[in-house]
Amino acid sequence: MRAVKAFPDRAYGSVYISPRVLDFSMQELNRCIRDGPMVMIGEIETDARCNIPAMDTIADWAVANDVVILQHEWLRTGGNEPTESSPFDVVELARRHPKLQIVCAHTGGNWELGIRAIRSTKNVYCGTAGSDPTAGFVEMAVRELGAERVIYGSDVGGRSFASQVAKVEGANISDAEKKLILGGNLRRLLEPMLRKKGYKV
Repeated sequence: MRAVKAFPDRAYGSVYISPRVLDFSMQELNRCIRDGPMVMIGEIETDARCNIPAMDTIADWAVANDVVILQHEWLRTGGNEPTESSPFDVVELARRHPKLQIVCAHTGGNWELGIRAIRSTKNVYCGTAGSDPTAGFVEMAVRELGAERVIYGSDVGGRSFASQVAKVEGANISDAEKKLILGGNLRRLLEPMLRKKGYKV
């Protein structure tokens, strides 16, 4: 929050919460977003699957306040951890809350399955962060979902900016589609909250 306040023209903030500590998380949403400088929820991590009932309260708050959720999810070859979400869990939550805007941070890691899992759920977006920079990920996402539902993510700390940007820049798609993925789509999703906060959009 200090960084966002110090550099409002260079950074937006996202608040980390957990449905396992729901009362505290709701207080944090109010403190950090409603009354503070943050504009987004997440990345919600691996301590609880996102399809549990407690997430409904968070999703309702997000919808009422025009806030996007970034959700960690994965499809591990040997099976996910018991509290780790999959793209199928994201879809379950999104279908319960059709006005919710939710980004699958990693689209399962196994992106061929992840893209198919979210394809028919229009309020779920494909995040490109975290998987290896293999050819075909972004092309398949654009083909199956449309470029408007694909959002660049770096997963920086776990991956390099270069490897993650390369997945988009090296994709066999149009420059207009790359522009949407690298910033236009996220800006569109965040626009209601950015306007509330007084940011230039």
